[in-house]
Amino acid sequence: MMTTTTRFTRHCGTLLLALGLAVPSLANAENLRFGGNFPGDHSSSKAMEIFQEELASRTDGDLSAQLFPNMQLGGAGENIDQVRSGAIMGTWIGISYLSRIVPELEALSLPFAFDSREDAFRLIDGEVGDLLDEKLAEKGFAALGYMELGFRNVTNSVRPITSIEDFQDLKIRLQPNQTHLDTFRAIGANPVSMDIKEVYGALQQGVLDGQENPYSIISTNRMDEVQEYLSDSGHFYDFIVVVANLDKFNALSDEQRQAIHEAMTEAVEWQRAKAAEEDAAARETLIERGMEFTPLAPEVRAELREATQGVVDDLRDKIGAEIVDSVLTELNA
Repeated sequence: MMTTTTRFTRHCGTLLLALGLAVPSLANAENLRFGGNFPGDHSSSKAMEIFQEELASRTDGDLSAQLFPNMQLGGAGENIDQVRSGAIMGTWIGISYLSRIVPELEALSLPFAFDSREDAFRLIDGEVGDLLDEKLAEKGFAALGYMELGFRNVTNSVRPITSIEDFQDLKIRLQPNQTHLDTFRAIGANPVSMDIKEVYGALQQGVLDGQENPYSIISTNRMDEVQEYLSDSGHFYDFIVVVANLDKFNALSDEQRQAIHEAMTEAVEWQRAKAAEEDAAARETLIERGMEFTPLAPEVRAELREATQGVVDDLRDKIGAEIVDSVLTELNA
């Protein structure tokens, strides 16, 4: 039995053919599903909308991206598992969540290693990025692009941070990443791994002294309501990586894969610029809301880098000296 929708579609198709216009085949259109844990208004989610528009335009609708931000398909770990199984095409995710599968990604978590976002982009857009793409491919992922999550900075409710001694015994929430946890132990803090959903309440109740995140995340999660002191520790620089299921990606035509890369290039370029704007604006917003901002002096940052050298050495043993030394060589170039 022909439904009303079917009749309407066929009628429109007949009309277009009569006018000599091309009719996109809905049956042949490929719908690529991407899940993410970032809110819909985050710059990375907005960038994925640009990717969505660019992809449809470049393929005349033969490829379309269906986006599910804000944990609609589950959390970060679930999205990664869905990509690996092929349940969805891809995800955009904080890179640390993939380090359990591709440990070489931890080379991007060298403590106090990045002086600027430009250094970070030069690194990931160069030979180191190519090497990490290969490691991701070995685990079944196609790396489509790297966006900015940003420099991670410490907040706390105990004291301003102006020296390495100020980190002593602070109970600080971190992501579930061993290199991150080891770094904060090395500088005397008491790191705690905790789901981000629990952090605000833990800070409010005094279970935690502080946390660390990019300024934009601190602002949007209103950490300023339960934290007094803000630093620019910049201890790690975080990327957001967009990955796809490698088999599903390779099953597409050369032209389709090229269209995906070109669309993602446009999205990443926009997001990096937008994230930089939002980072600066978020820091000013936090100060305006009453947080006391204290920047770290260069000599203190050098002391912190020295104190965490053991973490770098441990990473060499864990994931191999080649990738770690490649990162350091590139950053020092």
